[in-house]
Amino acid sequence: MSLTSILSAEAIENAVKDCQAPDSFCYKKFFQLCGLSSKTPQEVKDVFQILDEDNSGFIEESELKYFLQRFVSGARTLTEAETKSFISAADDDSDGKIGAEEFQTMVLS
Repeated sequence: MSLTSILSAEAIENAVKDCQAPDSFCYKKFFQLCGLSSKTPQEVKDVFQILDEDNSGFIEESELKYFLQRFVSGARTLTEAETKSFISAADDDSDGKIGAEEFQTMVLS
């Protein structure tokens, strides 16, 4: 399964373009622009599994840094500030990583 089987390539490109400048990434705007926030809970879970590169059931800080590159291969990495703010926004149980349920809540709320 690929991200483009769930989201349109054009929407992904627009979302990544919108946050090209360092420290301009806003997860809410990104999820809206790429169309993820209007997907079903199952589709959001499928996207989570694609983003969870090591299949640990979590998106760790090391994976999150390359978040945009999972959508578009030439995209920039997230800055440390963006990565930390992304994790703290989703990490309800304060374990330092984002679980599938946390990701789903973050995307769909």
